[in-house]
Amino acid sequence: MLGGGLDVLDYLLIAIDIALVWFVVYKLIMLIRGTKAVQLLKGIFVVLAIWLFSNLFGLSTLRWLTSQAITWGFLAIIILFQPEFRRALEQLGRGSFFSRSTSEEQGVEKSIQAIIKSCNYMAKRRIGALITIERETGMGDYVETGINIEGRLTSELLTNIFIPNTPLHDGAVIIRGDEIVAAACYLPLSESPFISKELGTRHRAAMGISEVTDALTIIVSEETGNISCTKNGELHRELDQEKLDEILHKELNAPVKAPAAKTWNWRGKKNG
Repeated sequence: MLGGGLDVLDYLLIAIDIALVWFVVYKLIMLIRGTKAVQLLKGIFVVLAIWLFSNLFGLSTLRWLTSQAITWGFLAIIILFQPEFRRALEQLGRGSFFSRSTSEEQGVEKSIQAIIKSCNYMAKRRIGALITIERETGMGDYVETGINIEGRLTSELLTNIFIPNTPLHDGAVIIRGDEIVAAACYLPLSESPFISKELGTRHRAAMGISEVTDALTIIVSEETGNISCTKNGELHRELDQEKLDEILHKELNAPVKAPAAKTWNWRGKKNG
């Protein structure tokens, strides 16, 4: 028995309780990164700061206004950000909120093979493509700029979207798990002066999204048929099927069936 009437088990339970709360908060923050909810959180902190300020200095009118904003604000949050809450509950129901199940790992493997097959097909025929794979950072704001697809990821569907002169071929496809969420999405263009002048809008868009999110983006050039990839502000060009397969398995945390003959380092090649 320790001081204050608490024994070792009580302290251990308190520590576990705090750790679980912080883990859930961390997961929620990762879920809303890159979405409008981030700006909402900033607004909430501003309102709370004003409320504390008004309480401290006895500003009754300001305190009443901020209290009303807090009271009714939570209802507005639920209405405005229903998609984010739904996605969190769906992940919790699937178990992916805390861990990845065996079925999800199999789904990731199928998605990887579908992406590789589609990219190889388009590269051989010089069909331009821009494919962004969502990871921890939410991409809800960019999804809203395109056309909702919400279809199961297959190589056939992915390839068909980028066929020239079709309504959805211009812009980026955003993939979440084993689903094509949206097509014809607009991504922010990078303003980096280090990008080669020979690269076009697709490569600049891929670099731009990699600078503001942790997304993995694949580009197929319609001029050369080369496959490139961006992540964390780095561009890697002229990827063959083996290197693309290795990168996707590594970055999407999918188990590799057989060890590759070569290792691929993100630092190995930068900006061409």
